[in-house]
Amino acid sequence: MSYSFNSARRGLRGSAGPGVVPHAPLDADSVRAAYRRWAGVYDMAFGGVSAIARRRIVARVNSFPGTQILEVGVGTGLALPHYRRNKRVTGIDLSAEMLARARGRVATLNLSNIGPLREMDAEAMDLPDDAFDMAVAMFVASVVPNPRRLLSEMRRVVRPGGYLLFVNHFAAEKGARWWMERAMAPASHALGWHPDFAMDALFAPEDRAGLVYEPTPPFGIFTLAQLQN
Repeated sequence: MSYSFNSARRGLRGSAGPGVVPHAPLDADSVRAAYRRWAGVYDMAFGGVSAIARRRIVARVNSFPGTQILEVGVGTGLALPHYRRNKRVTGIDLSAEMLARARGRVATLNLSNIGPLREMDAEAMDLPDDAFDMAVAMFVASVVPNPRRLLSEMRRVVRPGGYLLFVNHFAAEKGARWWMERAMAPASHALGWHPDFAMDALFAPEDRAGLVYEPTPPFGIFTLAQLQN
């Protein structure tokens, strides 16, 4: 089931209050260091739990018109085999180690529709305006130092009328998961992501009217969010 932001607004509010932003911002060097450690075990440690969410967002991309796709934070390329061959995919990532594994996956599987995989800062993309029909960010928003700058850059490189798609973990607002995520928050730099990442940290109020999102398995811990540019 999908929800507009306004129809589920109360579900984003709770004892933590509105507009909660992670208290320990990550910097680019912290992200690089974290994913240098994760690169060798990322697929085994995270690939399984994230597989359904990844496939669901790629299925959404495949269902939309347009062929020029940007995958922001392409990582080891776990999603790349699932794009239809008529989708031309460019990938960027801050981690050279993760990109090396993505390039190896492309070569091994002979994924001819995958274009350049470039080392690049998602908050300052070296890409032209209006170059893509869609931009996809999987598990990236809770990693970058400034999530709204990420969103702004994705808007810039996607043509008007195109789509911005996200899959991410967003913090709970109450209950046992609320306590667990906030207990884990001081480990953000070691983890390379924010357990306490709030949806309000990514989407400004003016984004919310057009925001459509849905929980994804397992247990709804990830959310697929969609905006039309």
